[in-house]
Amino acid sequence: PASVLSGCAIIVRGQPRGGPPPERQINLSNIRAGNLARRAAATQPDAKDTPDEPWAFPAREFLRKKLIGKEVCFTIENKTPQGREYGMIYLGKDTNGENIAESLVAEGLATRREGMRANNPEQNRLSECEEQAKAAKKGMWSEGNGSHTIRDLKYTIENPRHFVDSHHQKPVNAIIEHVRDGSVVRALLLPDYYLVTVMLSGIKCPTFRREADGSETPEPFAAEAKFFTESRLLQRDVQIILESCHNQNILGTILHPNGNITELLLKEGFARCVDWSIAVYTRGAEKLRAAERFAKERRLRIWRDYVAPTANLDQKDKQFVAKVMQVLNADAIVVKLNSGDYKTIHLSSIRPPRLEGENTQDKNKKLRPLYDIPYMFEAREFLRKKLIGKKVNVTVDYIRPASPATETVPAFSERTCATVTIGGINIAEALVSKGLATVIRYRQDDDQRSSHYDELLAAEARAIKNGKGLHSKKEVPIHRVADISGDTQKAKQFLPFLQRAGRSEAVVEYVFSGSRLKLYLPKETCLITFLLAGIECPRGARNLPGLVQEGEPFSEEATLFTKELVLQREVEVEVESMDKAGNFIGWLHIDGANLSVLLVEHALSKVHFTAERSSYYKSLLSAEEAAKQKKEKVWAHYEEQPVEEVMPVLEEKERSASYKPVFVTEITDDLHFYVQDVETGTQLEKLMENMRNDIASHPPVEGSYAPRRGEFCIAKFVDGEWYRARVEKVESPAKVHVFYIDYGNREVLPSTRLGTLPPAFSTRVLPAQATEYAFAFIQVPQDDDARTDAVDSVVRDIQNTQCLLNVEHLSSGCPHVTLQFADSKGDVGLGLVKEGLVMVEVRKEKQFQKVITEYLNAQESAKSARLNLWRYGDFRADDADEFGYSR
Repeated sequence: PASVLSGCAIIVRGQPRGGPPPERQINLSNIRAGNLARRAAATQPDAKDTPDEPWAFPAREFLRKKLIGKEVCFTIENKTPQGREYGMIYLGKDTNGENIAESLVAEGLATRREGMRANNPEQNRLSECEEQAKAAKKGMWSEGNGSHTIRDLKYTIENPRHFVDSHHQKPVNAIIEHVRDGSVVRALLLPDYYLVTVMLSGIKCPTFRREADGSETPEPFAAEAKFFTESRLLQRDVQIILESCHNQNILGTILHPNGNITELLLKEGFARCVDWSIAVYTRGAEKLRAAERFAKERRLRIWRDYVAPTANLDQKDKQFVAKVMQVLNADAIVVKLNSGDYKTIHLSSIRPPRLEGENTQDKNKKLRPLYDIPYMFEAREFLRKKLIGKKVNVTVDYIRPASPATETVPAFSERTCATVTIGGINIAEALVSKGLATVIRYRQDDDQRSSHYDELLAAEARAIKNGKGLHSKKEVPIHRVADISGDTQKAKQFLPFLQRAGRSEAVVEYVFSGSRLKLYLPKETCLITFLLAGIECPRGARNLPGLVQEGEPFSEEATLFTKELVLQREVEVEVESMDKAGNFIGWLHIDGANLSVLLVEHALSKVHFTAERSSYYKSLLSAEEAAKQKKEKVWAHYEEQPVEEVMPVLEEKERSASYKPVFVTEITDDLHFYVQDVETGTQLEKLMENMRNDIASHPPVEGSYAPRRGEFCIAKFVDGEWYRARVEKVESPAKVHVFYIDYGNREVLPSTRLGTLPPAFSTRVLPAQATEYAFAFIQVPQDDDARTDAVDSVVRDIQNTQCLLNVEHLSSGCPHVTLQFADSKGDVGLGLVKEGLVMVEVRKEKQFQKVITEYLNAQESAKSARLNLWRYGDFRADDADEFGYSR
């Protein structure tokens, strides 16, 4: 029998053949047992619930325990016009078995129907059974009115959530009274007789859809799933773990000695996992996913047309080990495969932090997602620190196809989404649990998701509960990051600060080429463009307006080399100087190695002459020598010079001293100076005179000249005279920055004091007469006050006087020279050292050793006299090398 409707009605079932089997209801002849309680129909508002009749429930239970799941045989005695069948039921294969009706009467759980003729054997036997029961005071023949056998049935629960919690997930005894579909049953909870609907946690079976006309249409496999559950559980004694509640329904797991129906339904392909309730499944979501996977792989029942999201991938493309080269975003990384190829991997099922709302951003400011979106930087840093340069395990979960742009969503290219683990830790899960990413919610039948989706959901729930990251109620961390790259003004102010800092920590944010990088300095929270000093790296291709410049050979290899080595790594940089575009120049160290040297070593760069002054010159040269010998890459076509020609070069270069007379016209705040060549002085005077006469006869119309940056013009100086000038910057018509090209001084003027330079007096006729120089062998103090002292002293001594000048060596910027007073032939730079106004810059070249010694002796005497810079003793760090102040 499949179920016992009451003490005298039973449903029996044949054997299943290719679908749920036929059922028949058999009513027991000649006896009557009590009626069970009935709930009032919801459609009739006045109707009342009918309670149990006495002894009705014990009669049902007696039969249920005796018959459910057993084999029986039955005989039909008569059939009413309405089709009700009456008969006898025997336990076992034939009518020799126990007669069920007699057993009921003998237990005092049913009575013989009156008015039956008592002269046939069946009737006589029932009479005897009844007499025995009466004599033994069994069942309804016992003392009292049997009220204790009437159940106090409870059809609804006031507070289901509280009810579930009060059972603390301890198994509750129950009888399954009805199976609505494979995953929803009505259960009678014992001992308190709550009649509740229980939905199996974590799964859903196909259901029977109610149509408008009241008929039901089963979804595919609904009937089979229902029979699967019914044949195993209907009217069985079970235990139920109450796990949660949903509306009035309870979510739970049914325990039965023969197995767990939730997992069995999944394994047989009768059910699918559902996200909304899987987390409450006490035995762990993974158990259910595994059972579902089993059915999917075998394409059982509801999965008959199933295609895995990565079905068309080779096993080696589904799972592989790769090295992380870059973190693109809080949910994407670039990895390098064993083949050497690069591949972008997105972390499955998670979404990076994003800006909430539309107008959070100032329209004029360009959005820098990494710094402006809350928690994006923290997410990127978490991934960067954990993963960069490390080997990870990648398991591809799905490929998200490319999608075209719509009105609201930009186009996406195809994405490979995967679970990435390192040391057994799922990186996506770690991110989510720190509140640095959220989990994407899917349609129930969407299989394109992480293979560890439930752990992600659980991690998110923890993060929300603990108020981590995005879920925090605290103030959002703001990253005020100054972008100094390419901003010459800001860079100028920042330069001395970085030079003094010595080695600064930095993170490489971007690699433009082998020797040009963008760095983030965490201590200073700023971004800078950084050029590697001391080398010439092959230039990459550049698209200039109307012209595509070809890249030099090996520029791409150099870029890749630098990327692989330093992108997103923590490095140390030493800033030495900056170029006129506001880019800093200096040395970069990764794990103790100097990147300039490494590029030279790998024949991806040549040494640049500017490296001579640095302490890395030796290692650069020896790296270059070794690379030249191999004749690879940039040295592929290198021919060594025959040795004979090399000989003369090896002799000591003499310091050439050919002083020429100059006139000093201007001294700048950083101790550079402009001079005119005395020999061409008369030409300049003549030019000026002619030019002024020309202007006097054709005065420029005031305001007619529109200055443009970089162009030559004439400008009216404070003395009311016109001079040749170059426009350096136009702030506004009232503020034009000009440079007087024959004198070296600068001024800010209104454009009304400027005019067009007549062609007869252009720089083609006479080149600009002021040339910029710097002092050789000395270091200009970085401290503003100290520098001002030195500048004042020089202005006092030499401005607007004639001196003698000798070029000592070239350097980036301008030539470095020594100056002598015209009369005494005293060395101006040496004078500054003697006064303690500047320090010596030591050069290693042999030809300068004599001068340098003289300068160092002067420095020592200034030091012992505690003059100016030295008034507090030797302030330099003890670790400054012996060649003067190195920082």
